[in-house]
Amino acid sequence: MEKAGYVFKQTRICIVVFTCSVFWICLFYFHFNGFETKAFWIVNQSRVPPPAKVVNQEDTKAVVSQSENVTSVSSFMKTMISADNKSDPSVSSFMKTMIFADNKSDPCGGRYIYVYDLPSRFNDDMIKDCGSINKWFDMCKFTTNCGLGPKLNNTEVGVFSDEGWFATNQFTVDVIFYNRMKQYECLTNDSSIAAAVFVPFYAGFDAARYLWGYNVSVRDAASLDLVDWLQKRDEWKVMNGRDHFLVGGRITWDFRRLTDEETDWGNKFLFLPAARNMSVLLIESSPWNSNDFAIPYPTYFHPSKDSDIFDWQGRMRKLERKYLFCFAGAPRPDNPKSIRSLLIDQCKNSSVGKLLECGSDESKCHSPSNVMKMFQSSVFCLQPQGDSYTRRSAFDSILAGCIPVFFHPGSFYTQYTWHLPKNYTKYSVFIPEDDIRRNISIEQRLSEIDPNKINEMREEVINLIPRLIYADPRSKLETSKDAFDVSVDAIIRKVTKLRQDMIDGRTDDDFIEELSWKYALLEEGEYIGVHEWDPFFAKQKPDNGNSK
Repeated sequence: MEKAGYVFKQTRICIVVFTCSVFWICLFYFHFNGFETKAFWIVNQSRVPPPAKVVNQEDTKAVVSQSENVTSVSSFMKTMISADNKSDPSVSSFMKTMIFADNKSDPCGGRYIYVYDLPSRFNDDMIKDCGSINKWFDMCKFTTNCGLGPKLNNTEVGVFSDEGWFATNQFTVDVIFYNRMKQYECLTNDSSIAAAVFVPFYAGFDAARYLWGYNVSVRDAASLDLVDWLQKRDEWKVMNGRDHFLVGGRITWDFRRLTDEETDWGNKFLFLPAARNMSVLLIESSPWNSNDFAIPYPTYFHPSKDSDIFDWQGRMRKLERKYLFCFAGAPRPDNPKSIRSLLIDQCKNSSVGKLLECGSDESKCHSPSNVMKMFQSSVFCLQPQGDSYTRRSAFDSILAGCIPVFFHPGSFYTQYTWHLPKNYTKYSVFIPEDDIRRNISIEQRLSEIDPNKINEMREEVINLIPRLIYADPRSKLETSKDAFDVSVDAIIRKVTKLRQDMIDGRTDDDFIEELSWKYALLEEGEYIGVHEWDPFFAKQKPDNGNSK
């Protein structure tokens, strides 16, 4: 009996020791394994349902908040986060988003977008008062069809397709983008799980209506009003707007007035401290500032299904192109630095060049069929600077399968970096402006390119078409990603990286904003240094205006 009692006592001691060991092992594991593992375990064990998805603005307003289950889990997570991130309290505010991004069972994990329901004065009222958007012509017809403008008929056989073509104005991307956003598959009413926050402010329309004949107070009023409205919102306070983005369908210089002199151009929206925190998507960005990003100009083609794109690409591959190069545009006699007159002369003097002059009869260049017909007949399309660095014509030429020829890197290569390959030689030709001023023959330069290389470049151009056009907002492409999709994906990557940097305590103290144009060109592991394009961006460009 004494021996049996001894064994029993020994067994109980072993059980106690084993239990204590398991307890302390678990405690140390969950303490040192990092928050992300703990949070992921909590979310999965709690079986948190994904947030409701909506497909249009009306549904957005109707969707209710997440279940109490999510709220309780979120509160517990925030308690743990605040203990691990005492140095940066803002981190705890967006950790729920990071956790939902890791939920592999949710197809929208890490892709949710929260859209503000702005007061109508920031968007819809501008559409109702569309007659005041542009001083020179009525914009109302261009705001129809969700910003696509009037439908184009395929009267000249072979120039357009039967479906998906519209007389789209180059400055309506504000409306097009917002209407595309209403159809985005991963909208949410819970901003705490949103990968980014969209602000549907028609910044381009606001700037345009006051560009001529208004004092600076009027020009700045809506921008200041918007910033004041945003900064009062809880969604803004999470990251002070650094997870917010909006679209302005004009060039950056319309929003960068340097002084409050009445003679200075545009408004000062992009210089407001709050706007500097946001990501602003424009049809032309500044090489020297980091808070704006270039997205494609809208073209005339807005397909409603993948097959529309594939059919068009197939047609562009089969075309016979009888001209070696072409140019559509007008000279700039008031700009002594412009090379347009030199390009026009070379087109006129070449038997393989084609010119569509816009100076004498503007209607020729404003006719989509005239422009597209010439581009479809040409191997190369000359794309000099417009009134600013960029011009819509570059996108029209790519849509026509015409290989663009650029003369300044700021016209394309340093602009649309989200949408383009870094190796610009795959889809374009670069001839420096100074070569044209030295009377280098464009015909000779282009004729020296190997025919096989030309075929490869044209194929690359045609393959770029889907990501450089905006699909019809009233439908959805099946597999192709358009310019909207590419832009939203890029914003999500940008905000996600910023959040991760904040969690990890990484800063960008070495970032040089004046060299912003260089950063997007870097390959993985590269650092800022001397670049062959430095002379092109030696000082800021003073010109402003509309690009054609």
